[in-house]
Amino acid sequence: QVQLVESGGGLVQPGGSLRLSCAASGFTFRRSAMSWYRQAPGQEREFVASSCSAGASTNYADSVNGRFTISRDNANNTVYLQMHSLKPEDTAAYYCHAQDERARDYWGQPTPVPVSS
Repeated sequence: QVQLVESGGGLVQPGGSLRLSCAASGFTFRRSAMSWYRQAPGQEREFVASSCSAGASTNYADSVNGRFTISRDNANNTVYLQMHSLKPEDTAAYYCHAQDERARDYWGQPTPVPVSS
């Protein structure tokens, strides 16, 4: 059974930092591309960041480039999203996403990140 269990979300002030974690199981993590998406209230889900299976290649949405960092620990089947200089417009529910070597997609339950003073 595939599981993507997210943690680390919560209220943060503008300018603050937060790290999200996503613990994966039930598929071959080290061969899977891992990504983070987010969905703000009333908005469509949007791409945030991705990491190839080896972690050597990463991509970011323009809106977070330079502030967010995606990383992964293949030994512990975990992917992270380190967020700095958070802005109110980063407020969203953040989703962990995996695409395995057979191009099957898996989603975690969203974790809320409200950015507010």
